[in-house]
Amino acid sequence: MVEIFKIISDFIGLFQLADVFHFIIPHAGVGGGVEAKEYVPFVPLIKNTLLFLAGIGTIFGIGLALTAKKFAVKIDPRVEKVLDTLAHAHCGACGFAGCEQYAEAVVNKSDVPPNLCTPGGAKTAEAVASITGKKAVSREPHYSRIMCKGDWNKSVKKFRYEGVQDCRAVTLAGGGDKACVFGCLGYGTCARICPFGAITMTRDHLPHVDIRKCTGCRKCEAVCPRKVIQVLPASRQVLVTCSSKDKGVETKKNCQVGCIGCGICVKVCPFEAPSLEHNLSRINLDKCKVCGLCVTKCPTGAISDLIPKRPKAFIKDNCIGCRICVKVCPVNAASGEPKKMHTIDRTRCIGCGLCTAKCPVLAIDGTFNVSAVFSAAEKKKAEAA
Repeated sequence: MVEIFKIISDFIGLFQLADVFHFIIPHAGVGGGVEAKEYVPFVPLIKNTLLFLAGIGTIFGIGLALTAKKFAVKIDPRVEKVLDTLAHAHCGACGFAGCEQYAEAVVNKSDVPPNLCTPGGAKTAEAVASITGKKAVSREPHYSRIMCKGDWNKSVKKFRYEGVQDCRAVTLAGGGDKACVFGCLGYGTCARICPFGAITMTRDHLPHVDIRKCTGCRKCEAVCPRKVIQVLPASRQVLVTCSSKDKGVETKKNCQVGCIGCGICVKVCPFEAPSLEHNLSRINLDKCKVCGLCVTKCPTGAISDLIPKRPKAFIKDNCIGCRICVKVCPVNAASGEPKKMHTIDRTRCIGCGLCTAKCPVLAIDGTFNVSAVFSAAEKKKAEAA
């Protein structure tokens, strides 16, 4: 700052600013420096005005240059490299406002992992890890799940809405036109907000998520006024797809596929994953083994099995006839005499995997495997990318 003031002082002495003002603004009267004239000389006025403006510009230019040099922020070149590697979707799936903010964070902060760019996939994660010197750890993909099955044909409406076709607008009209105040309104706001085209609306006005396109960016989750969209891990494929907290009688009156809080899923689950809270069944995803038994027992179909086709169990030659599979099978598909090779009725088998898990000699194969389904989902997503 001392240098700046010194420069200003020298410059003022050099150009004699007092004389410049003398030509620019003549003044008269008591203490006046000049005698009033009928006109101001044009050429000297322009000349001295330009000198004055040039001097002021030079002073401020030098000041800004010195300030910029003193407060200059050094940019790590790795940030630009990471930014070039990212998908540039600006979807927010990484948890940051945009790709640039994530690039700065992953370079400058040790606790920010290199695998948060879900649209970029595994290749982007490896590239970012290579640039930042971090370890690329595989990350389970997350997908949007619609926690409601009550489309316009399976649910009741309170009135006919003819306004703006937007879920947020509908809620302003008496809280929405659906009798169930917890269900999906079906006007497609989530589909329009999705930056990847992963959500489409069915003919019955219910969102459908294409997991090959979904990146789990949570934009649909944030925009849904009824909060019926949840972003969950790909391996969690048995879900109570209902959000109603009404009593069973009221839910049944409003929707054909709503959870009525009967508690059957709680009774049949061998892993104690489901529980009833506020008249609604909820599955503890940490306890759930994705066996799908609760799906087959739910009387209203409110529990969804997102696995398209479950493999059936079959018994191999090393069966010792211990009858454990017969005891644990929830649908009586296993049978056989003691100490003799058993059989599985594939028409009854639901592929829950309980017999596989309990067999002491690993003689049962072909039932559902979470890791195998997870790998298949990863492969499909990689092929789509």
